[in-house]
Amino acid sequence: MGVSGCGKSEIGSRLATELGVPFLEGDTFHPAENVAKMSAGVPLNDDDRAGWLLTLQAKIREAAQRGEGLVLSCSSLKRRYRDLLRQADPELRFAHLDGERAVIESRMQSRTGHYMPTSLLDSQLRDLEPLQADESGLRLDLTLPPSQLVSQILKYPEPQQ
Repeated sequence: MGVSGCGKSEIGSRLATELGVPFLEGDTFHPAENVAKMSAGVPLNDDDRAGWLLTLQAKIREAAQRGEGLVLSCSSLKRRYRDLLRQADPELRFAHLDGERAVIESRMQSRTGHYMPTSLLDSQLRDLEPLQADESGLRLDLTLPPSQLVSQILKYPEPQQ
């Protein structure tokens, strides 16, 4: 989880490979209307995100029902979004890739072919509600090397049954 440009896709893909489970890029599930809105520099609101989050929730539920692992990159900016996703699998855990605005902005400016403009970074940072103490997950410094981030995620303890 985290704002655009924090490295969710890179870390998620590497983590899924390490775990031998499927990786889903959450951005690919945004409806065309959402992509058009973001491409135009207009931030999404809760209503815009609702259907997208329900689609991701369904993907998580399907994997849980099959008893299969899954790594999903998703901004999960607000607690209520994470709560909705957790309804699909109570054992769902989050890895929050967090860092300084300037670092994230620099990353966004250097990537090519992504619809999310840097002008939306501030709206995402404004919406971001960091993981709370009662949420299963960890906060990670996005400036660490990807291999180190994946290692830290893999060392995070399993949820207590």
